[in-house]
Amino acid sequence: MRNLLTTLLLALLAVASQAQLPPQSVVLPGIDEEGMKARFAESDMQQLEGIWYYPNEEMTLAIEKWDGEQNIGYRIILLASGDIELLPGTVMGYVARSAVDNKFRLWLYSQRSHVTLASPLECVATLNADATSLTFDPPHWKVKVRVNFARFLPSLFRGVSVIPEKEEEKLPVGFKKIYPAGGNGNVFNEIRYL
Repeated sequence: MRNLLTTLLLALLAVASQAQLPPQSVVLPGIDEEGMKARFAESDMQQLEGIWYYPNEEMTLAIEKWDGEQNIGYRIILLASGDIELLPGTVMGYVARSAVDNKFRLWLYSQRSHVTLASPLECVATLNADATSLTFDPPHWKVKVRVNFARFLPSLFRGVSVIPEKEEEKLPVGFKKIYPAGGNGNVFNEIRYL
């Protein structure tokens, strides 16, 4: 019973932590990669800001400072994608700082609702030391059900219990920074032929 209450409490906390986020994404008009590069070139950029490539989804994204909701300092905007249903300028998620310098709270919208996205999923993201990659591992949970047929001391031990269990560790996914990359706009770790 205590495990079930713990699971319900964790679920309520997750819903409460998402309450400050917009429930659906918006599409910002007039956003493209060249325009974002120009905006970044004119601003005093922080390490997290820039243009990033998300190889798992083949998307180019921008992370920029955002003065929206409290405690959320950045938003993630789609610049280009192989998915033609997603429009450039779609807000894909948000990023918030944590007490640890290279760790961030990251929310990515996880469901599609026609043209917009919905249901932000929270992850913990890690920025590497040279600010060239931002990795995250979405939460993986499974539920284990235990049935006690012997029912020894049934007043102490329930016949059926539900136990949440974290799945095994998997390789994290993430973004690779492509702008600014040493001031020349080339992808990090890419061989340049002269």
